[in-house]
Amino acid sequence: MRRRHSSIELKSTDEIVRMRAAGLVVAEGLAAMSQAAVAGVSTWELDRIGREVIARNGATSSFLGYAFPPFPGVICSSRNDAVVHGIPSKTDVLADGDLISIDYGAIVAGWHADAAVTVEVGAVSDEARALSSACERALWDGIAAAKVGGRLSDISHAVETSVARSGSYGVVENYGGHGIGTAMHMDPHLLNYGKPGRGPHLVEGMALAIEPMITLGSARTKELPDEWTVVTSDGSWAAHWEHTIALLEDGLWVLTAADGGRAELGSRGVRLSGLAG
Repeated sequence: MRRRHSSIELKSTDEIVRMRAAGLVVAEGLAAMSQAAVAGVSTWELDRIGREVIARNGATSSFLGYAFPPFPGVICSSRNDAVVHGIPSKTDVLADGDLISIDYGAIVAGWHADAAVTVEVGAVSDEARALSSACERALWDGIAAAKVGGRLSDISHAVETSVARSGSYGVVENYGGHGIGTAMHMDPHLLNYGKPGRGPHLVEGMALAIEPMITLGSARTKELPDEWTVVTSDGSWAAHWEHTIALLEDGLWVLTAADGGRAELGSRGVRLSGLAG
């Protein structure tokens, strides 16, 4: 019987190693799509690259056919004022100066991994670059706060505090991170704001997808008639970064980072699991 912590699925070390296989597919796909995200390329073409990476690795998509209405792509492609869940399309063509969030998930042998990057298309404004940098920094500061023995909202508080240090940005409230493992979305839900020391205890075997979403203006959002794409209510631009992490007895492992999180977490003095290499 699988171990549980309240309603949270806990993984064995062997199961986390299997999740790493899915994480490496995600890392490979995001790297390929980030390189291809140039002016004149459609989000449908990026989705095609994501499909090829999944197929080449014998994986399946976490996103394709998900929920209702069934999601039609293997990526969520959210450009400029779109925060998350954008649908890839042949008519959605990247332009110089755009920001695009590419969110991507893969399943290997029944285990999920999920990550997102925000890509600068060509020469972006200083404001857009600072927005994305602040969001990515908040992601890593949130990951660094994930420690066995801590509480879930320690991560939330670290994300919010990091964003506030970077500038006056909106922190999207209705969407956040989540548990992950034998399904893409599992307990617990992880807010990107809040006081520390609250929520479930962080224990060995937990796997979490941490994903801050911030905006240049209001944090309020609305869903478009396609029933998927979430945009800012005021039209301000957004950024979104995400990684899947696992908590092990000897430290953290960023399952969707090619280096296991070594560069970013090492610079923060965070202990990595020996499995991270």
